[in-house]
This record gives sequence, C-alpha cells and structure tokens, in this order.
Amino acid sequence: MAALAVDMSELDQPSAEDIDAARVAARAFSKLDQSKAISFKPESEDITEPITIPANIFRTIITMLVEMGNGNAVAVVPVSAELTTQQAADLLNVSRPHLVKLLKEEQLPYRMVGTHRKLLGKDVLNYRDKIVAERRAALTKMAELDEELGLIDDERVGEES
Repeated sequence: MAALAVDMSELDQPSAEDIDAARVAARAFSKLDQSKAISFKPESEDITEPITIPANIFRTIITMLVEMGNGNAVAVVPVSAELTTQQAADLLNVSRPHLVKLLKEEQLPYRMVGTHRKLLGKDVLNYRDKIVAERRAALTKMAELDEELGLIDDERVGEES
C-alpha cells in the first residue's frame, strides 16, 4: 500500500493572487478540447521540446484550477493511498468520531494495522461521491415537493404585486 502523499493539515488557503490566476487559467483551459492531450512549450531556455500532458491529467489540472479559483486549498491524494481516520475525516469534512461511527456501521471498508484503522483513498472518495449524489437527489425531491405543494414563491424579495 502506498503512503499518503500529502499532510492535509499543512494545506494553506490560496492567496487572492493565486485565486485570480487560477480562475483565469481555468477559463482559458476550459475552452480547449479536454478529450485530447495538450502540448505546450514553456518559456524556458532549459526546455527545448514541447511538453505533452495526457487528456485525463489535463482534465485533473483544470479541476484543480477551478477549486483554487473558488478559494479552496487543493491536495493530490493517490487513490491507492492509505489514509488514517483523521485524514479520511478531513477529506469528507466530518469529525473523526463520526467517521469511526461510519466504519462501525460498515459504510466504508477499512483494514486494521495493529490498533489503527486504515482506509483506501479511492474508497473514501467513492463514499464522498455517493453522499454528494444522495444529497443532490434529496434536494431535487424537496424542490419537486415544494413545487407540487405550491410552496415556491416566484416573487423576488422587495417586489410588490
């Protein structure tokens, strides 16, 4: 098993300049065909040949730029990395005791290393994606129910009829 590549407690929020630069770069890169590899020549005397980035890596870079453009710190975590319960809780944005409860309820697979629980990065990310999808479905259902019951007020605040 691979070790965790980044200590999430050491992540720094991007500066205002980083956020602006990431937004500009994300917009520019998003206009390019993301299904193909991208090649570019850096402005460097040391590099004479163009650099090619495979399409899947290019899409990941765009995702990272979008997140930074939204003011989020970004970390690269290999999917095969083994996470501690604290690292997994940080990735899911939940408390460690809540994560341990999820493990006891067998919501997430893990293995014991001595007295410590270890989780695969891919399992934690899959669980996060599942939870996000469930939340979106629940919100959609709530909006549909509100509409059926006539609870949606189409008038803007401050407007008079």
